[in-house]
Amino acid sequence: MLDRLFELTRRETTVGREVRGGITTFMAMAYIILLNPIILAGAKDVTGAQLSIVQLTTSTALAAAISTLLMAFVGNAPFGMAAGLGLNAVVAYQAAPHMTWREAMGLVVLGGFVIILLAVTGLRTLIMNAIPLALKHAISVGIGLFVALIGLVDAGFVAAGSGTPVQLGATGHLTGWPVVMFCFGLLLMIALYARRTPAAILISIVVTAALSVLVNSVATVDPRSWGVVTPRVPESLVAAPDFGLVGQFDLFGGFARAGALTAAVVLFTLVLSGFFDAMGTIIGVSDEAGLVDRAGQVPRLGRILTVDGVAGMVGGSVSASANTVFVESAAGVGEGARTGLASVATGALLGLTLLFTPLAGVVPAAAAAPALVLVGALMMMQSRNVPWQDVDVAIPAFLTIALMPFTYSITNGVGAGVISYTLIKAARGRFAEIPWLLWVVSLVFLAYFAIDWLERLFA
Repeated sequence: MLDRLFELTRRETTVGREVRGGITTFMAMAYIILLNPIILAGAKDVTGAQLSIVQLTTSTALAAAISTLLMAFVGNAPFGMAAGLGLNAVVAYQAAPHMTWREAMGLVVLGGFVIILLAVTGLRTLIMNAIPLALKHAISVGIGLFVALIGLVDAGFVAAGSGTPVQLGATGHLTGWPVVMFCFGLLLMIALYARRTPAAILISIVVTAALSVLVNSVATVDPRSWGVVTPRVPESLVAAPDFGLVGQFDLFGGFARAGALTAAVVLFTLVLSGFFDAMGTIIGVSDEAGLVDRAGQVPRLGRILTVDGVAGMVGGSVSASANTVFVESAAGVGEGARTGLASVATGALLGLTLLFTPLAGVVPAAAAAPALVLVGALMMMQSRNVPWQDVDVAIPAFLTIALMPFTYSITNGVGAGVISYTLIKAARGRFAEIPWLLWVVSLVFLAYFAIDWLERLFA
């Protein structure tokens, strides 16, 4: 039954490999259950109101579980889904200062609905298929660098520099037990993976998390140095969920309170960021999983994109912000995940955190971040598929790869690559090689990059 439902044999995988991959994805993304509430609860809406961290924790886990299980059974893809970083910042710092939380979440629901329309009409699939195959490989490489940078920053191995944009560690040197745990976990993971040890990534995360709990209990460690999650044995395993934010949204109130232009800008930002962040992640992770065919297309793409839009609506409807495909899914793919069965495991664990929320606070970034670094290295291998000798593709590919980590945004990298590719082809008079949709997408990205000027122009 599982083979028929998830095409295990066709995708050359096993139940055990899928479950391991799903667990690994959960452990790599579990931090969002704690981080998303901190981001949203740290902001105030136009009335000065703040959201409850307890309620946000429940909503974040609930939306993530529902969205991931939908991806499992409808999209049959190994993608974990949860509140998107960047999208929650738009809600907290761009929308909330001009409207109430209910109205801001209403815009999130509307944004998800727009993405669904783009998916069911086939327009989103056409856009993804219009992007040249070489750029799709570049997106995969760029995401690899991006997730590696996320892991290095989260672990404290890389930090903002004094006099330089970034530096080694918080002081220019590696200091503190969390960094030691990260280095141990990364070296252990590399060694196990090189030896082709089954569940190498998962074993390393578990061992490093357990060792971090021990270190934190016997050594004097500043809790802030661990990041969002401090590794400690929880006082209790069970915590009752609070569903107070479920259904708390107002679809059109934001247009009335903040004005049509302000609300439209917020909606445009949510749709475009959610659209292309998910697109880039889907392409990159699918490419790494070997699911992209020779034409550069992803199986069940229409269903996957529809689920992504539904996930946005689910997140807004429970006040968790827009849910989207999580780039940390690459960790599970690195462990062998290839089908939606992995997402069943991830979604089930996300659902369990509704009752076992304290367990989500056991695995620190120092234990999970090595998986992102290793997976980033594996995704870099896709660079061999980019024809670097062809300047028409090499420059757009470079901009795509570079701007994702340098601007901390998948959307920015995709936008720079599409615009430069279209420009180079046009400059060389090769208009027949530019799909008409790329012209449209390029114009949309130009508007996206110029959004501040456009907002001032029409204000």
